Amino acid sequence: MAEAARRCQFWLPRKKRSCANLPLPNSSFCGNHSQRSDVQWIPCPIDSSHSVLQENLEGHIKRCPLLKQAQFLSLQPFYQKGINAGYDDDEGVPPGSADATITLSNLSGPCSENVSSEMKRNAVYSLSLPQFYGLIGKIKSLHESICKDIGESYKIPEACDKWIKREVDRKLPFQEKHVVQQASILGNLEELGLLKRSSDKDENEVPAVVEFGAGRGYLTQLLADCYGIKRVFLVERKSYKLKADRSLRQTDSLVLERLRIDIEDLNLKAVESLQGLPFMAIGKHLCGPATDLTLRCCLGEDIVHNDARNCSIRGLAIATCCHHLCQWKHYINKKYLRKLGIAREEFHAITWFTSWAVDADHSSDLPEINNSRAPLPSIEKEECGKEVTQVEDAVRCMKAAERAVLGFMCKQIIDVGRLMWLKELGLDGRLIKYVPPNISPENNLLIAQK
Repeated sequence: MAEAARRCQFWLPRKKRSCANLPLPNSSFCGNHSQRSDVQWIPCPIDSSHSVLQENLEGHIKRCPLLKQAQFLSLQPFYQKGINAGYDDDEGVPPGSADATITLSNLSGPCSENVSSEMKRNAVYSLSLPQFYGLIGKIKSLHESICKDIGESYKIPEACDKWIKREVDRKLPFQEKHVVQQASILGNLEELGLLKRSSDKDENEVPAVVEFGAGRGYLTQLLADCYGIKRVFLVERKSYKLKADRSLRQTDSLVLERLRIDIEDLNLKAVESLQGLPFMAIGKHLCGPATDLTLRCCLGEDIVHNDARNCSIRGLAIATCCHHLCQWKHYINKKYLRKLGIAREEFHAITWFTSWAVDADHSSDLPEINNSRAPLPSIEKEECGKEVTQVEDAVRCMKAAERAVLGFMCKQIIDVGRLMWLKELGLDGRLIKYVPPNISPENNLLIAQK
């Protein structure tokens, strides 16, 4: 009992025991679980992913584990803070009547700040029922008019046979659903002529590959094993264990460079070892605004000239996901949405609706839900069995499958805007479903070539 008394008394439900740390003097709790009401936690100014007590801030800044990394990054020629962030320009918002326009009074703070999912939800719930039903009608109408050409393109190329058949080093990670996704991305690149098998290609024409949001680098691992690329750049802001880098560096004649940097801050044209080289950009499940940041990173300077024909990029393949995290500031084609009559506030609502596409287990009805031409069920007050007076009640009355249909529609509208941006720059692009929904409901692939 005496030993237990010297331990923190905070109960850990998951571990089903009390914290094992020593308590603070004159307290029953350790520093991590102290319940002092006078303390204030603030985000670390070096890296906002963790917080620190305000009273300890000065000392923490001097010894923050990420301090050296931040200092090293700031000295790199390719680091340019916010170069791909975009801008929050509200000029040109399409006019509309008071009944048709959403007023998100709950969105406080400057427009340049990220709008959280909670803020988006509260703003939608603050709408009147006519505004809510009107917005859903607009989404359905837009989807029918601009999302007609989204096809299916499930490609498993012969070059990836040894991975599909598991004829690879057993030390390499293997998860069938991820390998199928990776192989289909590469198969679609091969179909466009952007990738060639080793026996068919001129070694002098092999482009470099830049994988954005590379994570552990397993998409590049498959690409290197199956297509014999020569130079790879992995862009990832986080540090990962069990990376593919060790295996990749053992590949003969393959030059690998990992850039630990946020895509938002990467000036790709300033990467010395990439200058003048033709390259392809790839990414598997680039979450939310990371897709927009990547497009701007690869083609940013060409926005001014509205022409990408003379740039070094040969093509790109980006599997999008997590559209609920998208932000108006970062979105690449605000001009296109405005022409469609979608204002900033409606964009926030649309991004919040996208979370409904994957917020439940739709394994039994995914093929129907994920059909780009699936009809959106009518939403009537009578369906609830009671009178609906608030948007929150109307949402609760919707079936999970109905919400999923709306969510997938919103995802495709967002991705079509990105596709149209690429086409305006002169690239030949498509938006396709690259794997069946039972492999992954996040199955939109944005693919383009010069």
